[in-house]
Amino acid sequence: MDLYEYQAKDLFAAHGVPVLPGDVATNPADAKAIAAKFGQPVVVKAQVKTGGRGKAGGVKLASTAEETEEKATAILGLDIKGHIVHRVLVTPASDIAEEYYFSFLLDRANRTFLAMASVEGGMDIEEVAATKPEALAKIHIDAIKGVDAAKAEEIADAANFPAEVKDQVVDTIVKLWETFVSEDATLVEVNPLVRDPQDKIVALDGKVTLDENAGFRHPAHAELVDKAAENPLEAKAKEKGLNYVKLDGEVGIIGNGAGLVMSTLDVVAYAGEQYGVKPANFLDIGGGASAEVMANGLDVILGDEAVRSVFVNVFGGITACDAVANGIVKALEILGDSATKPLVVRLDGNNVEEGRAILAEANHPLVTVVDTMDNAAAKAAELAAAGV
Repeated sequence: MDLYEYQAKDLFAAHGVPVLPGDVATNPADAKAIAAKFGQPVVVKAQVKTGGRGKAGGVKLASTAEETEEKATAILGLDIKGHIVHRVLVTPASDIAEEYYFSFLLDRANRTFLAMASVEGGMDIEEVAATKPEALAKIHIDAIKGVDAAKAEEIADAANFPAEVKDQVVDTIVKLWETFVSEDATLVEVNPLVRDPQDKIVALDGKVTLDENAGFRHPAHAELVDKAAENPLEAKAKEKGLNYVKLDGEVGIIGNGAGLVMSTLDVVAYAGEQYGVKPANFLDIGGGASAEVMANGLDVILGDEAVRSVFVNVFGGITACDAVANGIVKALEILGDSATKPLVVRLDGNNVEEGRAILAEANHPLVTVVDTMDNAAAKAAELAAAGV
């Protein structure tokens, strides 16, 4: 789960990372009132979960409360890379002597954690990383040892932070690591981490991604979810305990096991090239494919208006194919008239013949049983194209 800047900075503050005060407004009048409370020049910052806000006009300086209202009016409703601005953060303006960059992230490729730091932070950090990779220090972090003051000093030295602020940077790095670990984050990023004219270090911006799989350890994280911005189908699937991701396509996909579903996405994408259709979603129903679970999965997918056909791809293991087939039949009974789109079913594995026999006996008009994954993907793509 990606957080808004104001949420990230709230977490930073809770762990002792130096940040500036600020309040969130959803309308220009509230922004004006916040600025009046601070009684000094402020920065009005669009709150969207994407980068490039400054270049898109989503970050503006305002000298007075009246000007803050004008800037908020200009920013609210702005489209930044497909994200509509519904709230702004109003925070005191800060004099900046230097801008730095710092982050902790999960390095999936190397199966470790990684710290990245640069004394050339700011809006063009991506360009710095691409054209001057030597200016971006990358330090691997041992998951067991973590980051203490000594490790933080090693990171600071690798990035060549100035001696005048090094101690503060080291302290901030340790606290950012504490944030990263204790909040179960996969990303903690500060850009820019600034040095002001008084040589104070401040996290002027913040980006945090939380691991939703660790949500059971953090009940308070549920309050960070922006329900208004959630995809309604993804929210519905989450409520039903399903692993669902909405994609931009026409062929709905249900599978049991993330690996199988990912493979199914690939074969549907390949087969769909011939018909001009693509996968519509990722949906893993897990090891059990009971009638209720299958009905929930179909209910979510059929609720996507873009879906024209559904490919149910199941390998019978712990849950045998006959149980899956019974689940499909019962699921269609549960859904009744709300099930209107064709289903292509491919079963393989434990009790596959029994499962296919159950579906053949049911003879549901929406169900087509296909023996192989490639053939089933092709059939699902063909039906989706015919239904457009």
